[in-house]
Amino acid sequence: MPLVNQVNKFAFLCLVVTLPSFILSEEACYSYAGGHVYPHETSKSTTGQNLVTSKAQISKPAPDWEGTAVVNGEFKELKLKDFRGKYLVFFFYPLDFTFVCPTEIIAFSDRLKEFQALNTEVVACSVDSPFTHLAWMNTPRKVGGLGPINIPLLSDLSHKISKDYGVFLEDLGHTLRGLFIVDDKGILRQITMNDLPVGRSVDETLRLIQAFQYTDKHGEVCPANWKPGADTIIPNPEDKLKYFSKVNK
Repeated sequence: MPLVNQVNKFAFLCLVVTLPSFILSEEACYSYAGGHVYPHETSKSTTGQNLVTSKAQISKPAPDWEGTAVVNGEFKELKLKDFRGKYLVFFFYPLDFTFVCPTEIIAFSDRLKEFQALNTEVVACSVDSPFTHLAWMNTPRKVGGLGPINIPLLSDLSHKISKDYGVFLEDLGHTLRGLFIVDDKGILRQITMNDLPVGRSVDETLRLIQAFQYTDKHGEVCPANWKPGADTIIPNPEDKLKYFSKVNK
């Protein structure tokens, strides 16, 4: 039997065992704040769900990580250091074979060339095993799978990476939707943290990278809703007036 078929069979058996006790449980569909992913579900308190303390701090080196990822359908050891010299979008999602998660991964994967044009790579991470990642990639999109994708899926079975980044929900055993932008020097520049029911924006992530790279190069700062080509601000008390006098007629 080919290796891919063996992996798919193994992952499917694992899912049959684990899904009823967790992913298909009511608990897996509740948001961290106590709301519900689906409106027909009844109210339930989520008191006791705690995030672990994060080592991830803006303007500090991003917490180091390494682990097994699925890259172009193959298992590969991946490290944060592999991306030094480039920007990195590193995002966590709760679980494979779920609901919002495939839409996010596919959205980022389908637009990878736009990130690479900005000297940026994208890595997604969850607490699932590499075998489950691979089985998900070998599942067609029309039934909730990923199909072939362009970005690595990193496995965090030990939960160490997600705990270091402060996204792990101890009581649920998976993560929130955390997204981290790491610059070419390994410094953490931005953190986005979503509750479970709502996915993230590829457009906004691209905009943030463009803005940080602009400030890195020019030393000027970017106002609210800035996009490439728009005016920026020289950050000193006198020169800032050039911007404010122009936009406030």
